[in-house]
Amino acid sequence: MPHNKDTVAKLIGMRIRQLRMDSHLTLETLAFNADMDYTQLSRIELGKINTSIFQIHKIASALEISSSDILNALD
Repeated sequence: MPHNKDTVAKLIGMRIRQLRMDSHLTLETLAFNADMDYTQLSRIELGKINTSIFQIHKIASALEISSSDILNALD
């Protein structure tokens, strides 16, 4: 069964946070490297907002991983 909108946002956010922590980056550092406001990244990590594919791409690039590494959270 497909995930609902809120579940997708939470799973993606948890995956981004896990990858950020694995890379030993602070929220502020990753946000800076991804060229986004750290409050926006925080809301993404907490699953409070649905983010765009473009934002996922920017975050993945800043983490030096592929976007699919983030989207794998949905599998």
